[in-house]
Amino acid sequence: MKKRTPLLVSAGIILRGKRILVGQRRKGGRHSLKWEFPGGKVEPGESPRQALIRELAEELRIEAKVGAELARYEHEYATGSHVHLLFFLVKEFRGEPDAQVFEQISWVDLRELASLDFLAGDLDFVKRLGRGDFAGELGF
Repeated sequence: MKKRTPLLVSAGIILRGKRILVGQRRKGGRHSLKWEFPGGKVEPGESPRQALIRELAEELRIEAKVGAELARYEHEYATGSHVHLLFFLVKEFRGEPDAQVFEQISWVDLRELASLDFLAGDLDFVKRLGRGDFAGELGF
């Protein structure tokens, strides 16, 4: 059986002071009530950064300035879907984030991230954040 090309997904690590913005998926939807970093799939003709700017405008109604790529890796879900995740730092944005597609959004302290029920694909990144792997880039 031929393996499908992974879905390319850009995620934003949006900072406000020492907190990171996360969103909770809507109840009853795919991955109901799981937490994630805002972002989404890269459409044909878009760069990962362009996709993230578009997704953050759609999901949160903010104009983001996308910074450095922090990490990338692939994850295969138990259902067989396969994603290639790219995580980008977002320190600057205009507008006040508004949960357009989420059950709720929350500004979470780095130490609290691991206590949330994250999507399986984001768990490796959450663990790396908790270990301090990106402390220099995040500024804390």
